Amino acid sequence: MMGDTVVLEDEVNPAMSTALNAGLEVTALHNHFFFDQPKVYFMHIGGMGSIDQLATGVKKVYDKIAEIRASRPIPATAFPGIVADDNKITPAPLEAVFGMKGQVNNGMFKVVIGRETKMHGIVVANQMGVNTWAAFAGSDDEAVVDGDFAMLEDELQPILKAMRTNDINIVAIHQHMTQEQPRYLFLHYWGKGKAVNLAMTIKRVLSVQDNLRK
Repeated sequence: MMGDTVVLEDEVNPAMSTALNAGLEVTALHNHFFFDQPKVYFMHIGGMGSIDQLATGVKKVYDKIAEIRASRPIPATAFPGIVADDNKITPAPLEAVFGMKGQVNNGMFKVVIGRETKMHGIVVANQMGVNTWAAFAGSDDEAVVDGDFAMLEDELQPILKAMRTNDINIVAIHQHMTQEQPRYLFLHYWGKGKAVNLAMTIKRVLSVQDNLRK
């Protein structure tokens, strides 16, 4: 089964979790338009199995979307949670979680984990943008994390599940390059909460990826 599901911004992540929990795959998330109101996204789904299993999974996704719209006719305009107005992230606890030094700028904190692939026989890596990164803003208690997660195709579904299980919102799934080997996909994410808790969540997702590569 392959399909494209039209979702509003506040429907994306609940619909994605429902699809993943139903045994379906989510393979892309992007927009088709500019300046549309409300903003519309397109979530590509797929799966293999019996007709009944696949149809039941797809129906669960559509039911979740209908449930959201019935409970909230006007789409939400922001993710739940509070982010402090002033950026005052303490680097040391986050560096301890990630086990590496980060970059500090105007009270914000960022870590970058490089990956490597080849294009036309030439190695492209961290400095060419083949990387996973996580940036933290706000305060230690009222923080936001956003970033980009670089992964191989076979890693996408486990990483999506790990992100959504830990309440990290997915805002895009796409590629940055063509003809690279191995092929990399990029997942953009966003989360709110205590900075150290967010860091621990991203670290857990990185551990999922590391275990897949063993």
